[in-house]
Amino acid sequence: MKYDPDEALKLKNQICFPLYAAARKIISDYQPYLKPLGITYTQYIVFMVLWEEDRLSVSEICDRLLLDSGTITPLLKRLESEGYVLRSRSAADERSVIVSLTEKGRALKEKAAEVPLNMSSCVRLEPAEGQELYRLLHKILEST
Repeated sequence: MKYDPDEALKLKNQICFPLYAAARKIISDYQPYLKPLGITYTQYIVFMVLWEEDRLSVSEICDRLLLDSGTITPLLKRLESEGYVLRSRSAADERSVIVSLTEKGRALKEKAAEVPLNMSSCVRLEPAEGQELYRLLHKILEST
């Protein structure tokens, strides 16, 4: 098949657009569940990482979330000012900042426990479709 720039530049032929629009929709769908907790979606995913494994360096959090420190550092400073996390220099490497949950940060996990269940009703996919989408999205992420 010959490359046709006019066809290639049509929005309907771009995989990036439905990915972008779907991501925006899903993040928007989280709002009613996160707002009562007083957190944003980005804060929520930081909490998920820390609930899974507390006491991580900023760089480990960035790596797990595929975000840069310019995005994560101000967010962590805000979470610290709100009493959810503590940031401290690593004893092993003073250049590294370690993030730990406070009691308030750990308690938020209980309050957020229903969020995944509530979100499952927003994404109308059969379980097998959800697993396949997850697999395909990670395939895209691994190729970058």
